[in-house]
Amino acid sequence: MRCVVIDVGNTSTSLALYAGGRLSRFAHVRGGILKQPKACSEAVQRAVRGGVNGAALGSVVPAADPLWRAMLTRELGCAPLEVRAGLPMDVAVDYPEPRTIGADRLANAAGGVVKYGAPLIVADFGTALTFDIVTRNRRYIGGVIAPGLPLMTDYLHERTALLPRVAPGGVCPKIGRSTRGAIRIGAQIGYRGMVREIVAYLSETLGEGVMLVGTGGFARWVLGGLAMPFVIDPHLTLFGLGRIFERNAV
Repeated sequence: MRCVVIDVGNTSTSLALYAGGRLSRFAHVRGGILKQPKACSEAVQRAVRGGVNGAALGSVVPAADPLWRAMLTRELGCAPLEVRAGLPMDVAVDYPEPRTIGADRLANAAGGVVKYGAPLIVADFGTALTFDIVTRNRRYIGGVIAPGLPLMTDYLHERTALLPRVAPGGVCPKIGRSTRGAIRIGAQIGYRGMVREIVAYLSETLGEGVMLVGTGGFARWVLGGLAMPFVIDPHLTLFGLGRIFERNAV
């Protein structure tokens, strides 16, 4: 089974070719189809070389969805599978309002149980920081949403007169001997503290033996050096989208 998988986020869009459980031909387009439609189209064209069975679209940006539908239908000759609760997948959704769950969170849960088993907590470090929970009997039951690293650092810059915008990443000093260094410590070390506390809180409900997986663009920067048994899987969302496509293929 071969398909294009597209993860449409608020800041950027990632896509790849999913074939037989493997991902390749990765592309990352900052701004996504709303700002760079040509780059998105070219990325899809590269991914589909050799033929595909369709596409799985996981989007948290409703304004972008019509553009993706039109472009994928034009390039592939068929409409994409739009990931949402209610589709067959490798987890059962046990949630009061399933339609409100983001496609990326469903993909993380579905892909996570296939690769790592359950119980499971997936922490996704993107524009927002989300924690998604799968119980021992493979039920998706919800999670936690917190501000993402870009929101933290951008807000400091936008709401103060003197603090610069500092992009997450780079070496974190022991002591902030510059404004940028001080902000970087607050972002990385402060985030590690938040992750530690949230995981401890969630683990009280799930019990022992919980698998911890980190994904998203900032996962490695935050989790590197954190004394917690996280597996870092930067492409878990794309894998989950591919897995959901397989489960729904006719």
